[in-house]
Amino acid sequence: MKTLKSIQHKVASPLVNMGPIKLRQPLPSNGIENVDPFLLLHHYGPYAISEFSNPFDLGPHPHRGFEPITLMFKGEQFHRDSLGNEMVVKAGDVQWTTAGRGIIHAEGPTKEFIKKRGELEGIQLWLNLPAKDKMITPNYQYLEEKQIPKLFSLDKKVQLNIIAGQQQDTFGLIKTQTEVNVFTANVDENGEIEIEIPQNHQSLIYLLEGEVLVNNEATLLKGKNQMITFNQDGNSFLFKGNKPSTVLILSGKPIEEKIAQYGPYVMNSQTEILEAMRDYQAGKMGYLY
Repeated sequence: MKTLKSIQHKVASPLVNMGPIKLRQPLPSNGIENVDPFLLLHHYGPYAISEFSNPFDLGPHPHRGFEPITLMFKGEQFHRDSLGNEMVVKAGDVQWTTAGRGIIHAEGPTKEFIKKRGELEGIQLWLNLPAKDKMITPNYQYLEEKQIPKLFSLDKKVQLNIIAGQQQDTFGLIKTQTEVNVFTANVDENGEIEIEIPQNHQSLIYLLEGEVLVNNEATLLKGKNQMITFNQDGNSFLFKGNKPSTVLILSGKPIEEKIAQYGPYVMNSQTEILEAMRDYQAGKMGYLY
């Protein structure tokens, strides 16, 4: 029997500064430390990219102990890493990096995209790894938009893109270390869909653009950059588009472990953080120039 999850929090998505970059950070924010196992949600852009303006060009930097995930919505960016992967990630594509014991990567708009100009917009997620997996072998997965399984609402007005996890009989192609669902949805006006989420999952819905009504209540995600988190008391939620909208849906079984985080490292103790810093300096996470 389906029962709707009750709404826990509704929050805005404030702008934060990351060096020269301004981006939206609904998670963590406003008293929400995380939605375990998701630690961070950054919504960057849309930026007008040109030879005169290119704020999102990130040079080589390390990660350890979690999975940084990039979902592209507009434009394209070039990814390269210390495993030897090089990939142009375009609108609709997904890259899923398992940092594990350590990886160095760099990303930014391609030279071709900078020359022709256009808008760049994406989501970066930080997905935690349990203690037993924090030092696993690093890995990189990439999906083109056309490879991502699609599921449509009964009214055909909602396209649900199944990146990881399961919805009904449709499975995502990303191999995950933990039990998670990562979906995006393209919603037409009046399009409506019910999303099945295990009761024990922590879950959220984030609005990139448009306007959606959640659970038929007076709970409206409106304008841009709004997020709702849900309690662990039901097994579904539903939303309806009041206008064309783009949304992100996340859920996962909580890891429920102590977190120690410093910059690009997410471990379980300060000792492990210090070890990560030493290993990076010693070249144990590889090299990228």
